[in-house]
Amino acid sequence: MKTKKYLKIALVVIVLAILAWTFVFLYQKSQPKTTVYETVSPEVTDLERTTVVTGKVEPRDEVLIKPQISGIISEVYKEAGQSIRQGEVIAKVKVIPELSTLNSAESRVRLAEINGKQAETEFARMEKLHTDQLISQEEYEKAVVTLKQAREELLAAKDNLEIVKEGITQSSASFSSTLIRSTIDGLILDVPIKVGNSVIMSNTFNDGTTIATVANMNDLIFKGNIDETEVGRIHEGMPVKLTIGALQSLTFNAELEYIAPKGVEENGANQFEIRAAINVPDTVLIRSGYSANAEIVLEHAHQVMALPESTIEFSGDSTFVYVLTDSVSQQKFTRRQVQVGMSDGIKIAIKSGLDSKEKVRGAEKKEK
Repeated sequence: MKTKKYLKIALVVIVLAILAWTFVFLYQKSQPKTTVYETVSPEVTDLERTTVVTGKVEPRDEVLIKPQISGIISEVYKEAGQSIRQGEVIAKVKVIPELSTLNSAESRVRLAEINGKQAETEFARMEKLHTDQLISQEEYEKAVVTLKQAREELLAAKDNLEIVKEGITQSSASFSSTLIRSTIDGLILDVPIKVGNSVIMSNTFNDGTTIATVANMNDLIFKGNIDETEVGRIHEGMPVKLTIGALQSLTFNAELEYIAPKGVEENGANQFEIRAAINVPDTVLIRSGYSANAEIVLEHAHQVMALPESTIEFSGDSTFVYVLTDSVSQQKFTRRQVQVGMSDGIKIAIKSGLDSKEKVRGAEKKEK
């Protein structure tokens, strides 16, 4: 009996304890929760608003070396990556003459030889008559001119035949069009031809075959596209900080020198091409086509009072902060209108409405 009595008493105690705990829990939950915020003081700092433009590094001028005569590549003397001076030979072209042109040139030589022999015979006759004083000086001089013309025509016909066969004559070997030479000093970026390839000279009807691409790698530019929402904030002469994907540890200075007057639509947005001249140290090797990011400072504020932008309340055209007025028993804040300036996306300048010694409400503190 006593055991049952003790069990009943224990059960009553447990029920009363549960009821008490429930009452305390509900009471605590019904009490208003005090929110504690972090406070932030304004700081004097420099602000910069920047934009980043993606693009690539290129030489300012890439020269396409093309042949002055059509034919087949018989020799290639240079390869990509080699430095070259103006006038150096890159490749040699072997001329493959057309059959009709060759026949015509050979026929011209034969005809010139016949006329030349006739002129020699005629001159010998006129010279003897002149010696015997049977013809006038004027007639003799005409015979001399005729002989010279016949000899010159034979020489021209033979040179023409050599050009048709070989693309060159012995008398003009230094000006050979079969030897493809660089037109500038620089670095060979590409040699797209091989021995045995057919090449076509540049003319009115086609661009011709590219023998090599040569560029001056001491004069490099950054080329990229900027959105129309930001193009109005930049101008020629602005400084640019350049980072190159392959050389991430280095930063290069550049100067904006060109902004396209006409935009091009890409993915529904107008993009404007920009170019910037790069200042490259002599100790750094930059290759053509490197991807790069150009950082351009759109706006700058020097030594201004600033707050984290997250502490600002934007309401229409007005901006407000919550200033700490009491922190003895619990935090109390007063909403105050302030005038803001430029923002770098993290901090925003405070022009007026706040003292540098005051504190404003920040983010809510997290309970540990």
